[in-house]
Amino acid sequence: MTVRKGVVVLTVAGLMGAAWTTAADAAPAKGADLQKGLDSLVRQEKFPAALAYVADRRRASSLVAGSSRIDRQVPVPRDGTVRAGSNTKTFTAVAVLQLVAEGKVDLDAPIEKYLPGIVRGEGIDATKITVRQLLQHTSGLPNYTEYLGLENFEQVQHRYVPNHELLAAALSHPAKFAPGTKWEYSNTGYLLAGMLIEKVTGRPIQEQITERVIKKAGLKHTYWPQVGDQTIQGRHPQGYAIGNAATGKVIDVTELDPSWGGAAGQLISTPSDLGKFFKVLLEGRLLPAAQLAEMRKTVDAPLFPGTKYGLGLMSNPLSCGGVYWGHGGDIHGFETRGGATEDGRTVALAVTAMPGTFGDGDKDAKAVMATVDTAFCK
Repeated sequence: MTVRKGVVVLTVAGLMGAAWTTAADAAPAKGADLQKGLDSLVRQEKFPAALAYVADRRRASSLVAGSSRIDRQVPVPRDGTVRAGSNTKTFTAVAVLQLVAEGKVDLDAPIEKYLPGIVRGEGIDATKITVRQLLQHTSGLPNYTEYLGLENFEQVQHRYVPNHELLAAALSHPAKFAPGTKWEYSNTGYLLAGMLIEKVTGRPIQEQITERVIKKAGLKHTYWPQVGDQTIQGRHPQGYAIGNAATGKVIDVTELDPSWGGAAGQLISTPSDLGKFFKVLLEGRLLPAAQLAEMRKTVDAPLFPGTKYGLGLMSNPLSCGGVYWGHGGDIHGFETRGGATEDGRTVALAVTAMPGTFGDGDKDAKAVMATVDTAFCK
C-alpha cells in the first residue's frame, strides 16, 4: 500500500461477465507471451508466485506461475485472493465522490470544514487543504507510513494500530510543502478521507465502502477485514516480506494486522474482482459523469515516465500507444500491477512479494511493469 520512489502501485481493471478460460484456451500469442512473462518473474526476479488476469471484450483468462510457498512446491490458485493494498484508495475516492454527487461534500472545501480541529501541525493549516488535494496527493501532509517502523516489520506485523495513532504519527512531523504546490504520495490523505466519510455519513468506513462500492459493483470476493482479522479468506498464496531491514530476513507475512492500511490500503480482493470494479467504474456505473470526470483530472506524478494521478485513479502510457487507467496495491507480502484501456483491454498482475524482497528492487519493479506492458501491447 505504501509507494516507494520508483515503484508505482497500479491496479487492475477487467471485463465483468467475460467468459473464463484457462491459459491454454487464451488467444495463443498473448497467452503464451504473458505466461512466459510470469515464468520469468519467478525464475529471474525470484518472486515466489505470480498471478495474472487478462481480458478483452470477448474473453478473459487466468494464469499463474511459481509456488504458493517458498519452503515447498504448492500450486498457485488461479485468481487467488490477495491483499489489495492501495487499490483501496480508489474505493475510498469513489465513496467520497458519491458524497460529492449527493451534495454532502464539496471537493474544493477545506478539510477543516468536515473534521474541525483535527488536522494540526507544523506548517499544516487545515483551512488551506482541500478534499481534492487529499485525494490527489497534493496536500503536503506527511506520510504516516514513514513513521510506523515498517522497516522492522516483525515488530508491527501483528499489532493493531488505531486511526488516531496513525494520524498522530503523521502530524508530529512538519508539512512537506504548501498545499497544491507539488505532488507527493501520502497515505495520510486517504486516512483523512476515510474519517471524512465516517463523519459525513455517521457510519463506519467499512460499512460505507461495502455498501456504496463493493456491493454496488457486484464484487463477490472483495472485503474489508473485520477488526482483529489477520487472515486472508478464500484460496490464496502465501505472501513474503523482509521482516527486518537490518538483517534482510524474509518472513511469511500472509497473516498480518492490516489496521495501519485503513482507508488507504486495507482491502482484500482477487484479480478478477478488481477487474470488475474498474470496468464498472470506467463505464460510469459507480459515479455520475461529472464526478467520474473529476476523478480523471490528473496531475503529473513522478513515479514512472508519463504517469499521471487523478483522484484515486492513475494513468500510465503504453509502449504501443494510449494509456491504461488503474491504481494498484503495495502491502507487505503482495503487489498488484495493471489496469484497463478505453477499448476494453485488461491486464491484472499480482506477485507475492514486493520488489526487492528477493532481488534488486528497481530491476524487479521494471520487470513487473514490462510484463504488464507486454500483456497489453503484444
